[in-house]
Amino acid sequence: MLNIPKEKFELAEDTDRIRHSPPPARHVGYFADAWTRFRKNKASITASVIIVGIILFSLLTPLFVRGEKVGGLDSYYSKKGPYLSSGLNIPFFDGGKSRSFNARGLLHIYGISLGACDGDGTGNVSIKEISDTYKTVLTPTYKVIGSYEGGRYKARIDTYAEVGFVYMQLTREEYANIAAWQDQNNVRVLYPLIASNQFNPDINDANYWYRADTSSKNQPIDLNGNPIKLSENTRLAENYERDAEGNLVYAKRVGGGDGEALRVRVLYRNYYIYQNGAPPSFILGTDSQGYDLALRLSEGIRLSLFISVTVSLINFLIGAVYGAIEGYFGGLPDLILERIADVLACVPFIVVATLFQLHLSERLGKIPSLLFAFVLTGWIAVASRVRTQFYRFKRQEYVLSARTLGASDARIMLKHIFPNALGTIVTSSVLIIPTVILNESMLSFLGIVNLGSSDTTSLGTLLSEASNIWTNYPHLMIIPALVISLLMICFNLFGNGLRDALNPSLRGVE
Repeated sequence: MLNIPKEKFELAEDTDRIRHSPPPARHVGYFADAWTRFRKNKASITASVIIVGIILFSLLTPLFVRGEKVGGLDSYYSKKGPYLSSGLNIPFFDGGKSRSFNARGLLHIYGISLGACDGDGTGNVSIKEISDTYKTVLTPTYKVIGSYEGGRYKARIDTYAEVGFVYMQLTREEYANIAAWQDQNNVRVLYPLIASNQFNPDINDANYWYRADTSSKNQPIDLNGNPIKLSENTRLAENYERDAEGNLVYAKRVGGGDGEALRVRVLYRNYYIYQNGAPPSFILGTDSQGYDLALRLSEGIRLSLFISVTVSLINFLIGAVYGAIEGYFGGLPDLILERIADVLACVPFIVVATLFQLHLSERLGKIPSLLFAFVLTGWIAVASRVRTQFYRFKRQEYVLSARTLGASDARIMLKHIFPNALGTIVTSSVLIIPTVILNESMLSFLGIVNLGSSDTTSLGTLLSEASNIWTNYPHLMIIPALVISLLMICFNLFGNGLRDALNPSLRGVE
């Protein structure tokens, strides 16, 4: 035994350097502790940020779409790529597309710009002059004639500018308003009509304003009938309609009586500015019908989230009550309720959804009937989890103690068992959301449920509309598919984070 001399000891007073007992533990509430654990899960936090970003996109996008006309249907600008009219020609957001042309096809593309510069009908504008002033007039996004390879010209064009000129019927009042607006803003909208003669290959195409040889694949020709060659100094020969005095004709009467209308030829980009007060700007492009894809995508996200969250909440309530009764009371009630759930679980969901759409959608509407289809069997998985948790916890010591102290069945279920099962129940309910989004998208994609209309759509409907044309317009398929993938992945990661955070057995564990 080791003997220590008394002089080695020193009497110490109670100071900050010496503590006789550990510091008192700080009480942390259940949800505060759950939040502490949840925020340490980097994957769940990242998923939460992405989900919030997608929700904000769906809510804020309609606020930044300039007016109803911009967000509405515009068939002339259908299937166009992302485009920002900032004049910066940002890659991917320039509305451009790379194509190859023969000399005649490239001349036709340049003819749109030449015609836009030739509002007075002189025909005295060259390709080089378009290039010199290309920032202020309608023109393809390249300044020079495209590169020449293998007998073809390769160039990147502005698909919005490619629309060029269109024919319209206007009332006299509308015609007068446009004429006054273009004089006031120095932006030409109305252009001369094209003559219907042997030099016009297509009387319905407002872009053939120049003379063309209809017997030689619409080859542009000069006033002497000679083919026009492609060069920077090329000028096309105009073929505008003129009256008996040789003046250009800008409007022609059609119909009669009080409903008399005028047939006019407009430069559509400038007409769009007249209608909407700004050039076309579609950050994600347009869909197959001509709607703003960003606006339609936000509508689809809102609809998908509304359906999935509503289904999740309803299934949570039904499944929690059903499973709690099964697991707590057991015996005959459990046996009967389980057999009912087994019967419902054997009914294929796609059959239920199809029958509900055929027989209930006309009475209740498409969305309510779809909600019924999801809820009819969707709560079964939640009920099974709740039942398992109640069987697990109802024999625990704290439950027996509460029962011994006279606690009622309802109090034991709500105050003692349910909080311990909350993490698993919430997780299963949250994981219903991506499942509903996937199933709703599948039903819309297959055409079983049609949620597309002029004022709403779904992500699956957007995919369905793009399924036949996505090879030529990949953005119509890629963007909705990417959103669906992000929602499914992020909600799964978010649900896993909630499961760990709300697990009472992990409380206080770092």
